Amino acid sequence: MIAKYWVRWSAEHGAPRAILRWHVRRGDPFSTLLSGQQGLHDPYPLIDELRGRGGMIRTSVSFATFDHAQVRAILRDPRFGVRPALNAELPAPWRKLAGVVTVPPNPVEPPSMLVLDPPEHTRMRKPVASAFTPRAIARLRERVEVVTAELLEAMPADGSVDLITDFAARVPIAIIADMLGFPPSDREIFLRWGDKVTPLLDLGTSWRTYRAAMAAIETMNDYLADHIATLRRAPGEDILSTLVSSGDLSLRELQAGASLLMGAGFETTVNLIGNAVAALSAHPGQLALAQADPERWPDVVEEALRFDPPVQTTARQTLEDVDIDGVRVRANSTVILSLAGANRDPAVFPDPHRFDIDRRNAKEHLAFSSGVHSCLGASLARMEAVHALRALYTRYPDLRLRGEPVRRNLFTLHGFEHMPVDLGPVARTSAPDDLAGASRPA
Repeated sequence: MIAKYWVRWSAEHGAPRAILRWHVRRGDPFSTLLSGQQGLHDPYPLIDELRGRGGMIRTSVSFATFDHAQVRAILRDPRFGVRPALNAELPAPWRKLAGVVTVPPNPVEPPSMLVLDPPEHTRMRKPVASAFTPRAIARLRERVEVVTAELLEAMPADGSVDLITDFAARVPIAIIADMLGFPPSDREIFLRWGDKVTPLLDLGTSWRTYRAAMAAIETMNDYLADHIATLRRAPGEDILSTLVSSGDLSLRELQAGASLLMGAGFETTVNLIGNAVAALSAHPGQLALAQADPERWPDVVEEALRFDPPVQTTARQTLEDVDIDGVRVRANSTVILSLAGANRDPAVFPDPHRFDIDRRNAKEHLAFSSGVHSCLGASLARMEAVHALRALYTRYPDLRLRGEPVRRNLFTLHGFEHMPVDLGPVARTSAPDDLAGASRPA
């Protein structure tokens, strides 16, 4: 089993890792950005440098764009498909090597809808979409309020906590576990699996990290197979029960879909909450505006999504020759789309490096992608983040960072691993009975 995974890793991560490192040693800014070896915690200077080369650029390893108009257009263009980044740029023997070795169902491999094009993508996405309609999100609002209130009440007044592990991660994992019919006692397992699997979204993951991810995926799929078998016998009211009962998806498709929902339902929100707290802590004037008017918290979330998006980049493959603003991109070429770059494009967002909750067009960001692969859980993530941030700062208005937060050692997913904070005293106006009401949308 280890040998099989080593073959797959060599083709998908080992070869790109060696190529990236070679270009990094030569001082190439794009490879440096992708590898995360520099600019990991603040990638925006490198993004600005690369943006200065023009719209669609030919880099050392692929095409790339940091232009808002180009990124949005490509995300919505059916001439572009999805696939693991840069595979098309590898020599043919390496691509063939990756193709002959199968791995267990997971969020970054087919049949995960993340890497499927229509019509297969449509078939996988349509039954899941019912869990994220406006009506479905409205039904989840009360549960989000309850979970948030319980977590905040358990925190020590005038104490210190890790805001990521003790709060930001706990809200979304509770909700997505409920949506998939998992018992509350298993939430810690999901958090550990997520930590192991998410590095697969990056390019050039180390062999040690890849092997740990595969071990976690094997355990996760054993768990999901048992859980799905239980739901076949006694379905509940959760989305996974609905998918199981429909009989439209195979076990492998159900496992891939469930693992993707687990990751996407958690990762976006935890990083969004953490990034928003970091931005507000660095911009106390903006925090004061939100605290003075609770109706401003949706503005905080939209500007946080623009300013420091939880997902920094995605990739597309050309399905045919395409001309992009005068640049010819041949079929089967990989194009890296910088969502973070698009969100700080000065042609769309004046003074883009300023965090400003009064920014009128903040919602034009591409943090949730666009087109057929736009994030299914965008409305849920927004709702969870608004409630979590509003309730957090209502109960602990004097919350302050304690030391420097620790960024996750990832590039694609941009967030914090640890964020120590001093909570300060509980606000006298935020009695427990009022807390859920304080996080109800205006």
